[in-house]
Amino acid sequence: MTETPTDNVRQFTVGEDDDGIRLDRWFKRNLPQIGFATVSRWARTGQIRVDGKRVKPEDRLEQGQVLRVPPGGEDAPAAKKAAPRVRTLSPEQIAEARDMVIRKTPSAIVLNKPPGLATQGGSKTTKHVDGLLDAFVTDEKTPRPRLVHRLDKDTSGVLLIARTPGAAASFSKRFASRSARKVYWALVVGVPKLSEGVIDAPLAKQPGTGGEKMHIDEENGAAAKTRYRVVERAGQRAAWVELEPLTGRTHQLRVHMAAIGHPIVGDGKYGGPDSFLTGAVSRKMHLHARRLIISEPKVGEGTGGKLDVTAELPPHFAMSMEVLGFDQGLSDASPMGDEAPERSAEEKKQAARRHFKQARKESRSPRRARGAEAAKPKPKPKPKGKAASKPAKPAPKAGKPPANRARPAPKGPRR
Repeated sequence: MTETPTDNVRQFTVGEDDDGIRLDRWFKRNLPQIGFATVSRWARTGQIRVDGKRVKPEDRLEQGQVLRVPPGGEDAPAAKKAAPRVRTLSPEQIAEARDMVIRKTPSAIVLNKPPGLATQGGSKTTKHVDGLLDAFVTDEKTPRPRLVHRLDKDTSGVLLIARTPGAAASFSKRFASRSARKVYWALVVGVPKLSEGVIDAPLAKQPGTGGEKMHIDEENGAAAKTRYRVVERAGQRAAWVELEPLTGRTHQLRVHMAAIGHPIVGDGKYGGPDSFLTGAVSRKMHLHARRLIISEPKVGEGTGGKLDVTAELPPHFAMSMEVLGFDQGLSDASPMGDEAPERSAEEKKQAARRHFKQARKESRSPRRARGAEAAKPKPKPKPKGKAASKPAKPAPKAGKPPANRARPAPKGPRR
């Protein structure tokens, strides 16, 4: 976005990062102090122009177009005050964030998240990756990096951060379309009977857990598939497996491995006491996002293409591998198929439901306005012609029921 001041009127050139975005969302991203009501009024009265033409809030912008914005708007009653864009971090927090970085590109920052650090905050979670991303904001012109996917608190490994809003949208589409390939390493209790396969078991939130725990639900669960491959085994005690999620459900890998009788080592939530091994094997969870392969959006000259990154194991996982006699060199964490499988009919239905749900959400305000208009009482039309003088039919007398009224059935058994 390039701003060109012209007296009181502002002109912005749509940048590459905003190519294809809706006009109303452009304002939310670039001028958040101007509310949606103001944007709608400006568009309706022709005060907003794109290349000199009138536009609607839902129209999409293209790179290189010149957007004319009238003065004011920030002090309008409907406008919300923008929250502080950058949070102040301590030197220790900045160092912690930067120590996690394993790759930087014009569109992404790739972290190796340690186990025990949450990706996002919650009611009882104050320390998380999202809260450390301000460490990568160097000046006023640098946009705050954004999360595009997440890992469980106790899962370690590759975590992709988008450097710009446009890159975040691009990466999110790739995760949603399953063109992003993720391969996890895990240690599991026991050895699966089949050395490789696909676990196809729908998942839903387990009732009574407040959404904190998932379970297999064949009737109402969301479709969930996981590819797995046994890399090496330590007798019948444990196995080192590669896991490739073909869908992105909460706790999917953990629930699926526990469902086939081989919980991830250290995952007491789904494996119970049986998920812990005796001896020198750590009691922490052994699930690590080892490798990520994803198409990168083009930002500037000579960028784009495939982003392929691998994350080193955390100390407890590497030590357990050594204790069990596993050689990390036996696997390069390659995806287990040439491409992600085509979605099933049920998965397509679920995607369609999500799409329509979002569409209904976006159109909620216009529908409410129309509903309020429809709720207004309408005047009854006056009768015309002879019908106005025609007398109403008298009510039937109490003694004789009308001929067309159903009579009560006679008492007594039918013959």
